[in-house]
Amino acid sequence: MKLPTHDAAAREIPESHSHRVVLPRRAPLAPLRQVARRLLMALLVLVATVAIVWIDRDEYHDNANGSVDFLDCVYYATVTLSTTGYGDIVPYGDGARLLNILLITPLRVLFLIILVGTTLEVLTERTREQWQLNRWRNALRDHTVIVGFGTKGRSAAQTLRATGLTRDRIVIVDPSPKVIDSAVAEGFAGVIGDATRSDVLVRAEIQRARQVVIATQRDDTAVLVSLTARQLNKKANIVAAVREEENAPLLRQSGADMVITSASAAGRLLGLSVHSPSAGTVLEDLIQQGSGLDLIERPVVKAEVGKSVRETDDLIVSVLRGHRLLGYDDPAASPLQPADRVITIVRAVPPEEPDGTARSSAKPMIPGTGVSPMAPVRRDDQ
Repeated sequence: MKLPTHDAAAREIPESHSHRVVLPRRAPLAPLRQVARRLLMALLVLVATVAIVWIDRDEYHDNANGSVDFLDCVYYATVTLSTTGYGDIVPYGDGARLLNILLITPLRVLFLIILVGTTLEVLTERTREQWQLNRWRNALRDHTVIVGFGTKGRSAAQTLRATGLTRDRIVIVDPSPKVIDSAVAEGFAGVIGDATRSDVLVRAEIQRARQVVIATQRDDTAVLVSLTARQLNKKANIVAAVREEENAPLLRQSGADMVITSASAAGRLLGLSVHSPSAGTVLEDLIQQGSGLDLIERPVVKAEVGKSVRETDDLIVSVLRGHRLLGYDDPAASPLQPADRVITIVRAVPPEEPDGTARSSAKPMIPGTGVSPMAPVRRDDQ
């Protein structure tokens, strides 16, 4: 049986539930529990009022027969709390009137607050959400938009988090409300909708994004998203994943700066692991940011200018000079120039503790990278 694809779910969402931005927040109580709790509070207020009137029933007068029984107490409490007040049962004693002033009136106010509390809470909640949404949009700049939060999108978000990007700088776009709820539970802002539509990407503020990660399940969807994203943002760095390698050139023509063929990449890693398991382990460690060794791209620091590739503290594997990518063994790669960028292997910085302190041992940091250099290899003097 063929299951519906992840992207096809966008066509099954009602229009009223699509194009919605969801920000991280505390999970509210279930609606039925909220209603039940309010009804219970209103019932307790009513019971308390009946008890007060019943205790002081001798100082109340019923215009019908003069005496006040238990049913009359319930009747009086009901019409009093609802502010109906027919006047057929009235307190005529000083004690009863004092109790009405000190107890019955506050209970009446409390009862009304409970009854209208749901409406007020809804209005307050909507106002708060709208205020938060406007504040979020005004503050969102140079963020990352991830289209699709499946296995690839979730892994991309984890890698970005490991490189130092905070959750509030990542926006998830997905057609499934359940997927967005999962993303919001992890602390990300989410937009429900089909990312091939420009109005959905606009709600993710893609026009002000620095980079876009396209991790959809279908290659044709990735092409449409890339076209739409490039039309809305000419300067953003767009990285996309495709399943079939033959679709990679089409995706590049659609505006993607970098295209990753997920099936081929996984196949190459499988083949490398079969031929050389240790090499596969090292490669897996390099692409998993935040632990062991990390493969990063960074600018050349001032102390490295004029040095050869082999004279730096880090293990440089490539040098990016302009639009040319030079290998470490290319004679043109040395000496390093101020405008160069280098791809290096560095020791990952340990993650921060819950109290905000890092576990690293006061190692020097490479400026602008958030990583510490690898220790230079000591060479014995010949």
